[in-house]
Amino acid sequence: MERHNCVTVSRQSSREERANALRQIYQQVLERQPYTFERLELKKAEEEFLRDKIGVRRFLKELGHSDLYLNSFYYQSSNQKFVEVCLKHFLGRSILNHQEMHDYMNVLIKEGVKHLITAILDSEEYRKYFGCFTVPYIREQSVYGSPKAYLETQILLHEINGRRGWSLPTLYWHQLGMDCDTGVCRHPEVQEAVKPTAKADPVTKSVNDMSLDDLLSALDTDAEMPTLTERQRLALQRLAMSR
Repeated sequence: MERHNCVTVSRQSSREERANALRQIYQQVLERQPYTFERLELKKAEEEFLRDKIGVRRFLKELGHSDLYLNSFYYQSSNQKFVEVCLKHFLGRSILNHQEMHDYMNVLIKEGVKHLITAILDSEEYRKYFGCFTVPYIREQSVYGSPKAYLETQILLHEINGRRGWSLPTLYWHQLGMDCDTGVCRHPEVQEAVKPTAKADPVTKSVNDMSLDDLLSALDTDAEMPTLTERQRLALQRLAMSR
């Protein structure tokens, strides 16, 4: 997601200035500009914003509650991932810790998705940093609690939408050592176990081509087969135990 400068409107802002703020809102919250047909749902709210009838925070509620936003981020995500995305969009930061995740998850599960977005926009933190007329923006801290916290924040705030999948939030996949760069989270040991050999022996099956039953049988006999690395053996053990 691109980084933008702080944009604020006031009662004296021109329609052109408010139109620019509207573009910034969409870039921050949707991570793109909506298509013409998508804006029909927000036509009334857009016009009220451009005419200074409502402020930034009120428009954000309309956008966050809209099918446009929910279809883009909520319905295809896990609850945990959606909480992380909401904080990224509306507070400009990553999730702080497991307790914050737990607290927002309670709101989402017990009161619903619209209450979650309202709770974020009505929070003291939102009022402190953005008030009613400043468009949310990426907030980079000057000091982080640990190198891991810095890494997680940088990855989340600057990643392309959906780049690391729709299930595991950064807080979890990084802690678990998962590789989620392809949009699907996998553990390095499992990837190593299924990696095909560079040059396959025509007489001997590669580990990638053999079924689990073949591998287990080969381990119990003197049959010739590729040498397994320690990671491959551990992955194989997990696969066997799961059957």
